Amino acid sequence: MSGHSKWNNIKHKKEAGDAKRAKIFTKIGREIALAVKEGSADPAANARLRDIIAKAKTENVPNDNINRMIAKYSGNNDGANFEPITYEGYGPGGVAVIVETLTDNRNRTAAEMRHYFDKNGGSLGVANCVSWQFDRRGVLVIENDGKDEDEMMMAALDAGADDCTADEEMFEIVTSPDSFGEVREALEKAGYEFVEAEVKMIPQTMVELTDEDALKNMQRLLDMLDDNDDVQNVWHNWDE
Repeated sequence: MSGHSKWNNIKHKKEAGDAKRAKIFTKIGREIALAVKEGSADPAANARLRDIIAKAKTENVPNDNINRMIAKYSGNNDGANFEPITYEGYGPGGVAVIVETLTDNRNRTAAEMRHYFDKNGGSLGVANCVSWQFDRRGVLVIENDGKDEDEMMMAALDAGADDCTADEEMFEIVTSPDSFGEVREALEKAGYEFVEAEVKMIPQTMVELTDEDALKNMQRLLDMLDDNDDVQNVWHNWDE
């Protein structure tokens, strides 16, 4: 995907309507619930929670909402019983798809995932059937609004980033998953703000769809997954 297309996708996310924003809040809430349950409600003592808070800010989740979510799940709360489950399969035309979920009912979620893939000409597979086609990487995106490129890149590389690229619209910093939090925090302390900050599954190769039915089915599959509250992230190698 070109830098221009990436930037357009990021801006499109920022302009989400109320219904879309409500889903974003739900997804962030579940991530916070799991992070607090497995660690601490204190961001200073919970690196995973700090990463989620940073991600929430890039999604324009207000600080008050973030703090309320943390407080909600800081005690023994039955609502925090979410389990992370990853599903893998192929969409139409052989597009590799990874779906990361947080669910309180694995049977329900598994049935829904299978239905979505089957309905749209795909097939749900077994663990690791497509993940080998992706690399797990930390990605930080900073708007290019006149910042000194050399200074920003030096700060990122000194903090442990693997790679930095720039175009007229954005800087993109890539890290290993293990160094993601350290690099992000170093850049935050240096005064940089992010428009995207998360660990992603980056496809090694892309699949182009030319058949009209395959195109429609692939988009419908992604829409159905996006509408499911259990789904946290969807990674794929469709060259849109």
